Amino acid sequence: MLRVLVLGAAAGGGFPQWNSNNEASQRARRGDPAARPSSQSSIAVSADGENWVLFNASPDIRQQINDNPQMHPQRGVRHSPIAAVVLTNGDVDHVAGLLTLRERYPLAVYATGRVLEVLSANSIFNVLNPEFVDRRSIALNQGFEPRKKDGSGTGLRIVPFAVPGKVALYLEDESAGSNFGTVEEDTIALRVEDRKSGTYFLYVPACAKLSDTLTKQLDGASLLLFDGTLWQDDEMPLQGAGSKTGQRMGHMSLSGPEGTLAAFAESPVERKVLIHINNTNPILLSDSPERAAVEDAGWQVAYDGMEITL
Repeated sequence: MLRVLVLGAAAGGGFPQWNSNNEASQRARRGDPAARPSSQSSIAVSADGENWVLFNASPDIRQQINDNPQMHPQRGVRHSPIAAVVLTNGDVDHVAGLLTLRERYPLAVYATGRVLEVLSANSIFNVLNPEFVDRRSIALNQGFEPRKKDGSGTGLRIVPFAVPGKVALYLEDESAGSNFGTVEEDTIALRVEDRKSGTYFLYVPACAKLSDTLTKQLDGASLLLFDGTLWQDDEMPLQGAGSKTGQRMGHMSLSGPEGTLAAFAESPVERKVLIHINNTNPILLSDSPERAAVEDAGWQVAYDGMEITL
């Protein structure tokens, strides 16, 4: 049995973002029940209810651990049920939380060679003492079982595969052309499987378009957690919240003839959930027509503390 716990459902900056003053953020700060606050994107998964694997480490990880009893220490003076961390890219909102996990506790961090190079190039990540924290490389399309520092297993099998996306903002190289130096390993999705039952789901917190590779992975999946960053491609410029479009940032928008709702209209996946939602996206408001549209299309909107059992 797989337990999937949403630690954070929002995109970088969370909701409300610290400097966002749009109507949705104002409603969230006022405590409007239709504008539920959300921390930055991350999930935890367990096959046994005891050992949990963290997928991305958001800057909000300390609060996420405190807010979810499943993540609390259970025994002794120092303990954590977090056995390992798997990173899907090098975005700040997915790696900054590693700095919080620095208190001399055994962990394993899994990432592509590309992302491990990013961590290695920034000496601040050396606070993760290598005597306690292993950095382990993963390869595209090669399954692995995330293991604890001591080598014991977690009961999960993960297959990373590339999806269309973009290199992290702070790594962009404008001299490298329109893709800013992006390579396959910069944005990955994960197939996460229970080794005993074979049940699996897909975790895709960033994706620029529906690829053939992703389409093939959908058949048989019990759950799809998918990139819900923006409602429309030019959402941020329209709101005066930024100049970049969704495609410029490497995200597929929800609406429109080539958007997520249309692309997945015939998807065979039993349950579809949107995650990594930007503070400008009106689906964060439970009383918005956009939220009604995604729900009518068979999607759910993730929220902090949401737990799904497969």
